Amino acid sequence: MASIEIERLVRFLGRLPGLGPRSAQRVALALMKRPDTLLRPLADALTLCADRVRTCGVCGNLDAVDPCAVCRDPERDRGTICVVQEVDDLWALERSGTYRGLYHVLGGTLSALDGRGPEELRIAGLLARAEAAKAEGVALEVVLALGVTVEGQTTGHYLAERLTPFGCAVSRLAQGVPVGGEMNYLDEGTIEAALRARQRIV
Repeated sequence: MASIEIERLVRFLGRLPGLGPRSAQRVALALMKRPDTLLRPLADALTLCADRVRTCGVCGNLDAVDPCAVCRDPERDRGTICVVQEVDDLWALERSGTYRGLYHVLGGTLSALDGRGPEELRIAGLLARAEAAKAEGVALEVVLALGVTVEGQTTGHYLAERLTPFGCAVSRLAQGVPVGGEMNYLDEGTIEAALRARQRIV
């Protein structure tokens, strides 16, 4: 029987996404077996994040400074805002190294089933940024980088409608065959999107 301390650790680990009770036990045991190289450094890192990391008041990113490093970067294209669902989507786009504009993290998508309306998301902040860009005479493009789900599509349509009065261009990421994808492994929806978004090469 594990001690109360270990059981508590397992319970907290089990709350993390992707970790069930058994996975949480395995992680707890791995940490306990290496207290000096894993457990204590992890505890220090968690404490540091809890004390210092906050949500950026401008875009919703996570950083130790507010506004975050992305928002403060003078080299960023101020005429483009990429709207993402969660912070990990922002990180994925940053890893690609191809996008150099600003971001806006919604914190989810509209979902009537889950009771998530516009008030539960960071939509008001996005509209305020679009309004400020219009007042400053900035030609703003809002890129919708939301999931290709019913909720993602609904959210995209809602945002496009709400952004229209500010005169900004609204675009979305291309959809279709992924790099390295083979046709026989693709679902019908992906193939349909790829055909609709086809580009002439000659």
